[in-house]
Amino acid sequence: PLVLQQYVYIMLDKPKGVVSASADKNDVTVVDLVGRAYPRRSLFPAGRLDKTSTGFVLVTDDGAFAHDILAPRRHVPKTYEVLLDTPLTPEMAAGFAAGVRLADGQRLQPAELSPGPDGPCSARVVLRQGVYHQIKRMFGVYDAGVNTLHRLSIGGVALDETLAPGEYRELTEEERKQLQN
Repeated sequence: PLVLQQYVYIMLDKPKGVVSASADKNDVTVVDLVGRAYPRRSLFPAGRLDKTSTGFVLVTDDGAFAHDILAPRRHVPKTYEVLLDTPLTPEMAAGFAAGVRLADGQRLQPAELSPGPDGPCSARVVLRQGVYHQIKRMFGVYDAGVNTLHRLSIGGVALDETLAPGEYRELTEEERKQLQN
């Protein structure tokens, strides 16, 4: 007999132009991309990437699980690859390590900033909190614009490199446990 799983946990490689929402009148959403395969499930993205950003979005119907990995007290690290319109500077690295103070005065938790694989304007950022447009705002403090932003991983779970933008697969039991720990 077919056993229906209680919840689903989906790793999606979010393409540019898709919004991190369950429904949107004007735009394609992450749930539109995966929902047909999961009829009658109330899917939603656990966390957001803005419309222009790409990479790992977790889509689920398990509210407690999503709350758990998004809870600020949990500080689940999220890793991003960023392409800037200007080279990285030591000031940026020092500022990120200390905790950037945004233009509105909000002080953020320390974040890791390191050179990325694609030249002087490429960076890797690890965040342990989620504030609206956080990476763009952090680099904005240093007059650096973010040209592309791609989420590589959530917690210890990396985006499956075999997934093309718009493709998805369910998390393995191991990956799900890794996110919960």
